[in-house]
Amino acid sequence: MSQRRTLGLIVYAPEFADNDERALAAVHGMERALPDVHLAWKVSREGQPIALPCRDAWLTQETRKGAFPLVCNGDDRSPMTIYGLRTPPRQAPGGQPLSDIHAELPLDKAVLPFVGNVLEGIAEGSRAFWGHATPFSAGVEIARQTVDSVHKPGTPPRGLPALKLPEQMRSPAIPHRFGWLNYWSEAAARVIGFPDSVRDADLLARSRRTALGGWIVQLTEAPLDLDNAEHLDILQRAYASFPEIGGRASP
Repeated sequence: MSQRRTLGLIVYAPEFADNDERALAAVHGMERALPDVHLAWKVSREGQPIALPCRDAWLTQETRKGAFPLVCNGDDRSPMTIYGLRTPPRQAPGGQPLSDIHAELPLDKAVLPFVGNVLEGIAEGSRAFWGHATPFSAGVEIARQTVDSVHKPGTPPRGLPALKLPEQMRSPAIPHRFGWLNYWSEAAARVIGFPDSVRDADLLARSRRTALGGWIVQLTEAPLDLDNAEHLDILQRAYASFPEIGGRASP
């Protein structure tokens, strides 16, 4: 699969305990959002799919220390994956360990109508603080906004604002950055001041509430493309409206 045609999704949740049912709930949330998709395979060291006839029990047993192993749909033509990693306290906002769940989907017309539901399903299944779904190419550039003079020197691309390292931020509820589609839990929305009916009128036209009181906020109608001047302008204005994102409002 070409990474240029990949949609990357990541959400940040309170750390999973061993055998935590939230890991399986996140996988179920992704499956419910995608018609006829079953994430019932693992991948061998050689990169070959291996069927998991008891996937739910296996995944629950393998969820430990904040992480869970990769499962996929077993389809080389349209591969979809999801797995979880642990962010240790020293690298996490407020010194609180996190579980970050990563998913990849093909960036194609068959998947795009369901991306918001996938993001919501994974985020709310894991009880995430925040997350986003972003095309791979835009996500690489947005990740380069996070800079630090000692640990990650550099200059953010395209005139975008510099963002703090996660461990320099005061709360795990503060989103680290924007993506194309953004999930903000009720706590995240509150800490960044969303929504404001006047300031956020454009964003609200592309936003909806979630089942648990969070928000799915879509920056642009088409997948975010930073070579598109209109998309870049929308992203820059979004950062200007929410100085808390990326820890920019804190000293």
